[in-house]
Amino acid sequence: MSDPVSSIRNLGPAFQEACARAGIHSAQELREIGPDAAYARLIEAGTRPHFIGYYVLVMGLQGRPWNDCKGKEKAELRARFDAIKAAAKPAPASRLIAELDALGVRVRPEDLRPQT
Repeated sequence: MSDPVSSIRNLGPAFQEACARAGIHSAQELREIGPDAAYARLIEAGTRPHFIGYYVLVMGLQGRPWNDCKGKEKAELRARFDAIKAAAKPAPASRLIAELDALGVRVRPEDLRPQT
């Protein structure tokens, strides 16, 4: 039997549930996917992106304490996180919202800005 995601340092039951929603069901699978691809999948499955969650994952996969990330390394991880977040396509909050978006019914904040 595979080890659960929560067997990885720093990662608990809530992170394990988020991984399951993203189709990641074991610690081995998470290690094989790697932190960047896994975090992109989490965002696409509906997890709200948060830098601390990302670097906790990176540190955990390296077997390090979550708060071990500092200085230049933290700045580099922030750049990676920002790129992952920008490239990810978050899941719609619900099927109804997805259908409203497809029809163009909802007003987006950018639609309310004055035209120049």
